[in-house]
Amino acid sequence: MSKAAVPHIELASADPSIAQEMARWLAHLGAERRLSPKTLEAYGRDLRQCLDFLCAHWGERVTLERFAALEATDVRAFMAMRRADDIAGRSLMRALAGLRSFGRFLEREGKGKVGALSAIRAPKVAKSLPKPLPMASAKRLADADERAGEERETWILARDAAVMALLYGSGLRISEALGLKRREVPKPGEGDVLVVTGKGNKTRMVPVLQNVLALIQDYVAICPYPLPPAGPIFVGARGGPLSPRIIQLAMERLRGALGLPDSATPHALRHSFATHLLSRGGDLRAIQELLGHSSLSTTQVYTGIDSERLLEVYASAHPRR
Repeated sequence: MSKAAVPHIELASADPSIAQEMARWLAHLGAERRLSPKTLEAYGRDLRQCLDFLCAHWGERVTLERFAALEATDVRAFMAMRRADDIAGRSLMRALAGLRSFGRFLEREGKGKVGALSAIRAPKVAKSLPKPLPMASAKRLADADERAGEERETWILARDAAVMALLYGSGLRISEALGLKRREVPKPGEGDVLVVTGKGNKTRMVPVLQNVLALIQDYVAICPYPLPPAGPIFVGARGGPLSPRIIQLAMERLRGALGLPDSATPHALRHSFATHLLSRGGDLRAIQELLGHSSLSTTQVYTGIDSERLLEVYASAHPRR
């Protein structure tokens, strides 16, 4: 890692050695782990808050030696302080994950082992639902023209648009879409079903729209790499396997262009598929099959059925209404 990549950080609550390692850690996360700027900002903020707390808790500036000797009671006290500020469980979990990451970084760099961090249980987090996207926004994500201003090759923009159209059009997990072989995807007019391999190596049939197949065919026609029948239909910039992270990054860029919230992720497209089908009268058990859920209760949580929708179904379908 070049020195230019390491930002300068000053900490009132810790000595310069901690500030230097913190800067190197954040630079490592950005360059090697490719974490988003927002995640890096959050991790940095969480560590600062912890160091400020420890400084007040111990009555002296935090040194590397003292931080490495951190005790479980110190960590619990910090977490309790954050809880007292009405911080949500998910934010507490992120804070602990960031502190553990910093501790592992220090250990790899030979700066001490912060064993107390691994002894703390992660806080419980209430199960939350991915937020569905508006129908119009979901459709625009599959339009390569939305990214026309980017300095990217046309075939890559076409590829990303085809993948997102598939996630929304067929409700696939991103791993299922990227795991498709070319021979498994029919050309437009030659079929309307995909056989995908989901969790637990279970296969299922899902319908695929002709306009989605057309987008895939557009990408295939201009892809500069050979796409043999037994190989993956979606490939990376160098012709190898396409990483899910690449699609996630493409989604992040589109979020900014379309003014969508951070909750607009590739997985949100799958959730939008299910929610939009349900809102248009789709049968819950049919949606369960399409999503590849083994339990109907999973689909009920996943699609975020609200009481208003259930009351509508009740009022229209109950025989004694």
